[in-house]
Amino acid sequence: MAKLGIIGCGDVAFRSYFPVLEQLGDAQVVACFDTVADRAERAASRFPGAEAYTSYEEFLAHPELEAVVNLTPAPLHAQVTEAALRAGKHVLSEKPIASKVEEAQALIGLAKEQGLLLLAAPAVMATPRFRWVKRLLASGRIGSPTLAVAQMATMGPASWREYTGDPTVFYSAAVGPVVDIGVYALHAVTGLLGPARRVQAMGGIAIPERTVLAGPHAGKKIQVEANDHVLIHLDFGHSRFAQVLASFAVPNSKAPAIELHCTGGTLSLDITRWYEGYGSIDVYLEDGSELGVEGWINGLYPPLPDEGPTFSLIGYGPAHFVRCLAGKEEPILTAEHATHVLEIMNKIGDSIRQGRALDLDTSF
Repeated sequence: MAKLGIIGCGDVAFRSYFPVLEQLGDAQVVACFDTVADRAERAASRFPGAEAYTSYEEFLAHPELEAVVNLTPAPLHAQVTEAALRAGKHVLSEKPIASKVEEAQALIGLAKEQGLLLLAAPAVMATPRFRWVKRLLASGRIGSPTLAVAQMATMGPASWREYTGDPTVFYSAAVGPVVDIGVYALHAVTGLLGPARRVQAMGGIAIPERTVLAGPHAGKKIQVEANDHVLIHLDFGHSRFAQVLASFAVPNSKAPAIELHCTGGTLSLDITRWYEGYGSIDVYLEDGSELGVEGWINGLYPPLPDEGPTFSLIGYGPAHFVRCLAGKEEPILTAEHATHVLEIMNKIGDSIRQGRALDLDTSF
C-alpha cells in the first residue's frame, strides 16, 4: 500500500482529491502539508493516523512517506516537485508541471536519475472515457482524425459559486485561462492526435476587472493581468489540426467541450459533462454506401472499469497514480506529455506577442 502525502491543502484538495483518496484501497495518506496550520490539521483529520505539517522539510522527512501529491499554486509546482524528488518521493503534480520547459525537463531527468515516478495532471487521458476513445481511434472504426475543435470557456473562478479559495492568482499573468482550464483541452487534443508541430494564437483582455461572487472573498475586486480570451490553432502535420478556445470571459455556452472529426465520423462531448471521468460521448457515423444509414448515436458510455469506483475527471489523476505505484497500470499521465503541453502554453503567449505561428520542439 502506497504511503502518500498531500502538499497544499486548499480548495482543490478538499473538493476534488480527498474524496477520491478516501476510497483508494491501495493508498494511505500519512501526512498533510500546508503553510496554514488549520488547513493542514483539517486535512490530516480526514485520514486516520495522518500527521499535519507546516514545515515542508519535516513533511518530506516523515518516516513512512513514499509518494506525494503536489497541489500547491501553479507558480510553485516546479520547486515543490524538485524538493520532493530529491527527498526520494514519487510525485503526482497538479497542472502545469512547471512554468518553463527547461524546468520540466530538469524534473524529468531528476526523476529518472532517482528511479522515481513523476506524473502530472490533468487526468483527461486516464479517464475511462478517453481511454475508450483512444481504443476506438486505434480500431479505425471511424477513420482517421483530421480536426479537433475544443473550448474551455467560463468567467473564471471569481464567478464559481462553489469555489472557496481566493481566485486572484487565476487572473494573474502567471496563470490565466490557458494554464487553468485550457490545459484540459490541450491535453485532450494532443492525447488523441499526438504531438503538435506548430502553434498560432490570438488573445486579449476583454473584461479587465472582476468581482468575486461568493465564498469568503465575495465582493473582492480583481484586476485581470492575463489574456482572458485566447484563441489557439495547432498544426499536427499531415493536414491534421486543432482549434481551441480558452477563456475567462464567456458567461456560458452550449458548444461542445470537444469535437473530434474523423474521415468516417465525429465524436462530440457535451461541455456540461466534461468533468465526468466515466461519462458518455455522442458519436456520428458516416455511411458511404447507397443505403445512407447515418446519424448521431447519443449517450454512448465506455465499458465500466474493471475494478473500483468511478471518479470525476480530476479524481482519475490520484487513482491512476496509485495504480501505477502498485504496478497495476503503465503511466499514461507522463511528465513528457505535460512538458509538451507546457511548451504549447508558453508559445501561445509568444505567438500572441509576435503575431505569427511558432514551431514546437518537444514531443512525447
